[in-house]
Amino acid sequence: MQIQRWQSLFLLIAAIVMGVFSFMSLGQVQAHDFTFNFTALGLCPEGVSTGGETPGCISTWYLFAVAILSALLPLIAIFCYKQYRLQKNLCLLTMLMLACVIIVSAGIAYSSFDGANVEWSSLVCAPFIALIAVIMAFQRIRADHRLLASVDRLR
Repeated sequence: MQIQRWQSLFLLIAAIVMGVFSFMSLGQVQAHDFTFNFTALGLCPEGVSTGGETPGCISTWYLFAVAILSALLPLIAIFCYKQYRLQKNLCLLTMLMLACVIIVSAGIAYSSFDGANVEWSSLVCAPFIALIAVIMAFQRIRADHRLLASVDRLR
């Protein structure tokens, strides 16, 4: 017997939010000569240079890989409802990935150019929202397991 209610919803919210985070613009980095659009895929210059050479895109595939992984793990965890230990471990791994996404995206934005000004979009809150949703799902998984264990003791 399995109970799968709220944790599925919380995990789905985390997956959707991180999926959007992976493909949308996270903000802009204003360097000395150019403004770069910051996405999980990289930093790409906006506009065309009138005087000098236009810089190319700076790839951040590692941020994209971790962001996509943190979107896929909650989806996988939803379908592991018959194996609560695996589901709990996937939630813990997702929490670790979300912490990595937060740290890496802040590190990229603030250390990519010396003296650059960073303007974040509202989407930068997505990993925090996903982290809260995964923590709530983890708590619900533990509560359901305790409930099932108490019912089994009564039989």
